Amino acid sequence: MKSAGKPGGEDASAHITARIDELGDWRGEVLARVRRLIREADPDIREEWKWAKPTSGGTPVWSHDGIVCTGESYKDKVKLTFARGASVSDPNQLFNASLEGSTRRAIDLHEGSKLNETAFTQLIRAAVAANAAALAQRAARKK
Repeated sequence: MKSAGKPGGEDASAHITARIDELGDWRGEVLARVRRLIREADPDIREEWKWAKPTSGGTPVWSHDGIVCTGESYKDKVKLTFARGASVSDPNQLFNASLEGSTRRAIDLHEGSKLNETAFTQLIRAAVAANAAALAQRAARKK
């Protein structure tokens, strides 16, 4: 696992860890758990910290040949948005949000939500494969 982004002189992984710690409740626990699963599913995944603004401290992002997913926290949920979710097979129907779009799909996890870890790991690997296929397709068009 690699880390990218150094806002404020700190690397992205440190920002993600700080976000988990600052949440300090079930949302931090959920974000830590999905982070662990993402890292286990793809040891080459890259952690990034993006979209930091004065009104928002930034967003955890996991990338491999492009964005795989983001991990946002809200009062009532942790939202994992998959950049190419609409093109990823989801046989266990983990996606439960942003279903109307033609590109992204999301998983909203609320307090007490159960996550099928095996299915989530498969979803991460499928998203990484979709990114690799899109990258190969773009490269082939350039030839």
